[in-house]
Amino acid sequence: MERQIKSVDVGWWIVSHEQKLWLPNGDLPHGTAARFALTGLAGAPVGEWQGETVWLIRKNCSENMGSVRQLIDHDAGLFQLAGRGVQLAEFIRSHRFCGYCGHEMHLSKTENACLCSHCRQRYYPQIAPCIIVAIRHGDKILLAQHARHRNSIYTVLAGFVEVGETLEQTVAREVMEESSITVKNVRYVTSQPWPFPHSLMMAFMADYDGGDLRIDNHELIDAAWFRYDALPLLPPPGTVARRLIEDTVALCRAEEE
Repeated sequence: MERQIKSVDVGWWIVSHEQKLWLPNGDLPHGTAARFALTGLAGAPVGEWQGETVWLIRKNCSENMGSVRQLIDHDAGLFQLAGRGVQLAEFIRSHRFCGYCGHEMHLSKTENACLCSHCRQRYYPQIAPCIIVAIRHGDKILLAQHARHRNSIYTVLAGFVEVGETLEQTVAREVMEESSITVKNVRYVTSQPWPFPHSLMMAFMADYDGGDLRIDNHELIDAAWFRYDALPLLPPPGTVARRLIEDTVALCRAEEE
């Protein structure tokens, strides 16, 4: 529940607006509210990190606003809380008015929800489920350069779950659509909240089953089978994509030994 921030309030500060957050000196503010001139603003705790409160303040600071991606190399717990804060701020901003009756809404005092006092509708933050999958073929792994990436990083395939699908069906469909191959032995590995903008990545490993590699040029710039000890530029550590790649490399290395 939001309250007025006091000068003595201390912790980590997620100051967010339009999916951006305030990063003075390129980092998440840490210290007292007074130190960062946040006293008197409305804020709410969204978690705890290293024994201190993580606060969310919905405000546009104009300068030094950056992306949560700039914190991707930080500890996974702090990155996750920063992403949580940005997603909550965007949820509140995008739910000022009720989608059913058009009346103005207000924040719940007991949970993360927006309420309409006119038609009694209750809205919760929505999460878009996604799959991400590492595909192994002998001593090689399938890696792709995605059209949406602005660098030369190669990573594993991923995609959104569609209505009526199981996660395993999504894996099979996305792999076929993007690479024209089929997979088998699909197994779940882990999950990671992914605030770009509001996803939950569910990670899988799979084995190549059949088909010739042909990429979807709308989604991918390039894709190829890379031997485990001759990999291109990879996603940064701490991402679920990097973990899948490292786990696959470990399997290939173990079998070769």
